[in-house]
Amino acid sequence: MSLPRVLTVAGSDSGGGAGIQADLKTMLALGVHGMSVVTAVTAQNSLGVQGAWELPVEAVRAQYRSVVDDIGVQAVKTGMLASAALVELVAELIGGTDAPAVVDPVGVSKHGDPLLAASALDSVRTKLLPVATVATPNLDEVAQLTGVHVDSEARMRGAAAAVLSYGPRWVVIKGGHLPGEAVDLLTDGSEEHWLRAPRYDNRHTHGTGCTLASAIASGLAKGQSVPEAVAAAKEYVTGAIAAGFPLGGGVGPVDHGWRFRAGS
Repeated sequence: MSLPRVLTVAGSDSGGGAGIQADLKTMLALGVHGMSVVTAVTAQNSLGVQGAWELPVEAVRAQYRSVVDDIGVQAVKTGMLASAALVELVAELIGGTDAPAVVDPVGVSKHGDPLLAASALDSVRTKLLPVATVATPNLDEVAQLTGVHVDSEARMRGAAAAVLSYGPRWVVIKGGHLPGEAVDLLTDGSEEHWLRAPRYDNRHTHGTGCTLASAIASGLAKGQSVPEAVAAAKEYVTGAIAAGFPLGGGVGPVDHGWRFRAGS
């Protein structure tokens, strides 16, 4: 038996709710083999990020080449990349890899802590987004990257056009910060898919962005089309949010194993 293989290139979350840890949990839950390239180490818990240390470019390159050259990948997912140097390196690596790439342009943590240097934003726009099969910005990241501020569902289409202008094949504009039901827009500029789900009264949502991007990458690795992979990822994340649980003294994580517990 050979499982589809997915590589996450992201930062470590010592609290286990987001980052590399969330990515690998998601991949396990969705039946693919997860592998990792650690770009940064964070001291992080339910209250916030107390410290972050990026890895050297050489260490990130070596991890990526080690995995891709021997094991191979069916999809790549990116998360926290920290600096312009790492963004440009990862863009170069993805551009030379024959696999779909899901880019989560992580800018800040759930608690508002910066995870990407301001000087790296232009590299995300000009280097990383052009090699993305799917980009998955939330509304804060849309504003950070494009200057477009979305305060209603009606403005999501304009936000998508602004992100697509940088070159990704598809974009998911995540509308989770808007009031009302949780609505996301998936589009490639011509085809549109509006994905809706009920909004759960649960503040324990740490890791939603990492989880969604990893779930999309898992679907693509299994051979699903982009619309199929995003719809399945939305369903998985919605269940994980509904089952999110308290951890520590702050915001707890979504439950990556909710399907296992639902069936028990």
